[in-house]
Amino acid sequence: MVFSSLIFIFVFLVLQLVIYIWVEPKYKNHVLLIFSLVFYAWGGVRYLILLVGETWVSWYCGIHIQKSNDARIRKFYMILECVVLLGLLGFFKYTVFFLDNLQALTGFPEAIPNIVLPIGISFYTFQLLSYVVDVYRAQIHAQPKYWKLLLYSSLFHQCIAGPIVRYETVAEEIDHRKVDQNDVYVGIRRFCIGLAKKAILANSCASVADTLLASDALAVQSTCGLWLGMIFYMLQIYLDFSAYSDMAIGMGRMVGFHYLENFNYPYMAKSAQDFWRRWHISLSTFFRDYVYIPLGGSRCDTPKLVRNLCVVWFLTGMWHGASWNYIFWGIYYLIFLLLERFVIKNRIPKGWDHVYALFVIFFGWVIFRFENLGELGRVLLGLFGIGTSGFIGLEASTVFMENIFFLIFAIISVTSLGKHIRKYIFNLGKTYPAAFTFFNITELVIPPLLLFLSVLSLIGASYNPFLYFQF
Repeated sequence: MVFSSLIFIFVFLVLQLVIYIWVEPKYKNHVLLIFSLVFYAWGGVRYLILLVGETWVSWYCGIHIQKSNDARIRKFYMILECVVLLGLLGFFKYTVFFLDNLQALTGFPEAIPNIVLPIGISFYTFQLLSYVVDVYRAQIHAQPKYWKLLLYSSLFHQCIAGPIVRYETVAEEIDHRKVDQNDVYVGIRRFCIGLAKKAILANSCASVADTLLASDALAVQSTCGLWLGMIFYMLQIYLDFSAYSDMAIGMGRMVGFHYLENFNYPYMAKSAQDFWRRWHISLSTFFRDYVYIPLGGSRCDTPKLVRNLCVVWFLTGMWHGASWNYIFWGIYYLIFLLLERFVIKNRIPKGWDHVYALFVIFFGWVIFRFENLGELGRVLLGLFGIGTSGFIGLEASTVFMENIFFLIFAIISVTSLGKHIRKYIFNLGKTYPAAFTFFNITELVIPPLLLFLSVLSLIGASYNPFLYFQF
């Protein structure tokens, strides 16, 4: 079950909200926990045991770290947490990858086991790790009740594909949160915006990208076809992932949780570094706070700084998937971040810096998309006109003409133009009553309109799951 399925929107979510509103305040967390466990178990009951077990280990380690004054004991439980959780993540996510490569080099083992990756394991593993580390650092108090920590780790809003929510962000709200009418409205509006991003925009971008970049189409694709396909994929991956975050933040707001933003218009970045300040912010801050800064951050000599960046970006690539292209993707960004720090600096003229960033991001997504290295090489060469069927083909020109207006709208949707227009009308309403009335009407009409259009898009459509489910 996913956020953009009709059964989730009109059955699961509605039922959860109705029961949540109906029960007494002391039972509201129990309702959220039950619905969260049901939601996660929908994708496979056996993996619910893994989530419950990892949470218990984190709860146990956190409790013993807090109550002990012996530094060695505290460190032991911190190491135990890391070994268990990272060991399980490594087993499920990377065993097949390492065995594949070992088999290719040595011929051993003869058979490689089929290990299914539990949904959301990367996200809830990082959340639980951050919780225990913060307890170890005495930044937060350990949660004394196991079921409340399980609520934190399993909240169906964000446990599958983020954002990665730090315990300190919601610690107070687990026990003491209030919801007013504004919270409910803001939550519903944010959810509807996210749903429209996914159902109307991201899925349509995916349809075009998958058509132009399909494995059997690459050998006969034109140069323009490859560029067009990757532009649609570039739009898809942002709209898809930010849609999930929007919906998670919106649902959390409906019940009193205030999750931090996970995106800040990343395609308006002016450098690779700026892009990573805006893209998947919760992951970037996790690696910054729990890897980069503990290693010494930027307050060290140049060799150690380079080492720190190498570790972070290797891990960033590995976190995204067990395939060489993700490792290359991390190294790719490492190279540009080093160039920007030591070579490029602020030498790119204003205006052109945005063009530079878009090209860096574009080719980064090329590396990210193709796990098959043969296909990756073919596309990278094809984007420069090498090995393609020509500069432009009938398929590419037809797809472009059929989707030109949608493409323009999708490009506008990834900018902050809509946000600025809304702010402008709101400010205008302070002076002109007609503008204020118009603003209120649009605020009232837009959420149900987006919901209606999204449902129309979902009915009878071939469904594309959220891209970040695989991580």
